[in-house]
Parts: sequence; structure tokens; C-alpha cells
Amino acid sequence: MLVAKYSLVIGSIGWFGLAGSVVSEGASPLCIPTQLTHSLNYATAPAPDGKRLVTISVIAGKGEIFVMNVDSSHSVQITHDKIDYDDPQWSPDGKKIIATGIINEQERIYIMNPDGSGLQPLTPPDIRAIHASWSSDSKQVIFCADDDVHPPKKNDTKIYSIDVASGHVRTLIFGGVNTYPSLSPDMKKIAFRKIIGDMNSEVFVASYDGTNLRNITNNPAFDGWPGWSPDGKWIAFASNRESAYQIYIMDENGGNVRLVANTEGRATAPRWSPDSKTIYFTNCRHSDYGYDCEVFVAKLSEPISSGALAPTSPAAESAATSQKVEEGFISTKMERSFFIRKLATARRQ
Repeated sequence: MLVAKYSLVIGSIGWFGLAGSVVSEGASPLCIPTQLTHSLNYATAPAPDGKRLVTISVIAGKGEIFVMNVDSSHSVQITHDKIDYDDPQWSPDGKKIIATGIINEQERIYIMNPDGSGLQPLTPPDIRAIHASWSSDSKQVIFCADDDVHPPKKNDTKIYSIDVASGHVRTLIFGGVNTYPSLSPDMKKIAFRKIIGDMNSEVFVASYDGTNLRNITNNPAFDGWPGWSPDGKWIAFASNRESAYQIYIMDENGGNVRLVANTEGRATAPRWSPDSKTIYFTNCRHSDYGYDCEVFVAKLSEPISSGALAPTSPAAESAATSQKVEEGFISTKMERSFFIRKLATARRQ
């Protein structure tokens, strides 16, 4: 029987100037990740003390929440129930953890103490809530509705905020497919992914009330999964603009785009450390037993030099478009289910 692997990859600190006009095989990224441990593991976010991580590990085909040290030691499972968890996030004040939970096909955001106690649903049952993140004061959670109710066709989705104390829900962004919201540290702006037409996805920034929408990536590739750095200087995001999905950073206007690390597979869902010097992200790829999702961590050098990348090359643009057609805008939720099914099939062979 094949055993699922648990992977946490730590990137070495280093900076090399970008050579050439586009990101390519010869261009140097901000850092070089190296592998440390192994498992089917993803969606990792750091605690505000920078010493611990909250992550998802798949056990018996279901996502469970674990807390561990940043070196992957002392891993403790904190959920033991029938809920299938995803996207855990530690509150900036360190007092709570939120995560998407699925049970009986109902999706809600759940909130709990860091040891898993005090679990309760946060969002109302009439919204299929996914992809939640915290405000910097730990008083609000922003989230979106599920855009894959009838896959592969995307359905229109809204972005909401909920007051943690009162449970009051407010609609922030609507019109089209809007997912993966991330609130700026000053809580005045929202970065999020928006599907454009049938073949494109971009990162947008809007004011907190939903006004002043700006497309800041404006690239023919599939750009998404934005995450605002705690110091407010950068937005991390994933893109297949050079064929394979990689993690990039940019400023809030879409300038100074930098490739974070060269990775083999599908790198998505970047999460920042509290000091804005490290990015954790999920990387899924083929393995001997089917598919494996791993967590990488890339440590950025100081200072991160400015300098925008040139537009995507025509060859890379064509490859990115082909990949989007092949994947059919596959979502994180669909991707994980697909990998789990492939893993189960491989184990039976």
C-alpha cells in the first residue's frame, strides 16, 4: 500500500537580479526552495508569533487541521469530526483559527480556538462560504461564495464581510465571478480574483465598499489567489503566465512584478508570514502514486529590489492559454478532490 506523503519545503534566503526581459528558464527567482519533509498537505498559514503553522493534511480522504512548528516538528491534529476542512487562517491576534468546512454538501466558515476547542460555524447556512481571511484587527472575516456549484461552468459569486462578534454580514463585491478576497492591512482595500469572460482570470483591487475596481494584473494568463503582505507593500499571487503556475509578487498597482521561486507543478495559494519576509504556498504535482500536494516556504531576501518584468512572451502566452483550456478553470476545491481520487486509484493498483 502506498503511503501519502507530507511535504514542507523551506526556501533558502537569496536574491539574484532578474536577467532578460521576461521570466524564463534563464531568469533568476527571488529564492530557491528545497525539500524538507513529505505528506499530502496544503493550505498552510502562519501564526502571528511566526513560530507555528496551521495546515491541512488529508486523512481518509478528508481535510483535517493540524498545528505545527515552522520547522514541521510537533505536528498536532486539532480537528476530529466529520467536517472536511480547507483554507485555515490564524487570526492576527492569535486567539482564533477560521477554516472552510464542508459537511453534507454544506459549506460554511468555522471558527475555533487554536487547540481546536470551541468549534462553531461563523457564517450563515444560506451562503456557500469559502476562502475566508481575516482583517488586521481580527474583528472581521471576509469570504466569498462558492463559484463551482455546477462545475465546470462558473457561477456568479459575491464577496462578503462578517463581523465576528455580532455575526452581521455585509456584501462588498458583486457582479461576475469574484473569489479569493484579501483585505489590505489598513482595511481600506480588497484584492481578489475575478474571472473575465470565458478564458481569463485577473487580480483586481477595489475599495472596501466595492467601488474603484482596478484590474492590476491585466494579463492574458490565469492570475489569481492574491494575498496582501502584512506590511502592505506587496500582493502575492499565482499565475501561469510562463506556462506552469508559479508564485509572484507585485505592488498594489500591479507594478514591480517579481517571480518568487521556480517550482515544478502547480503552485497556488500564497500566504505571508507576519514579518512579510516569507511566503508559504501549495504546490501540487504528479508523483509515483498519482498526485501529491506539498507546502513550500520561500524566504525573501531584504530588500526586495524594484523592477517590473516585461510583458509575457508570445510562446508562454500561448502555453498559458492552452493550460487554461485543459484545466477548465479548475478550482482549489475541485483540484483537491481530483488529487484525492487519483491517489485512491493509485493505492488500489
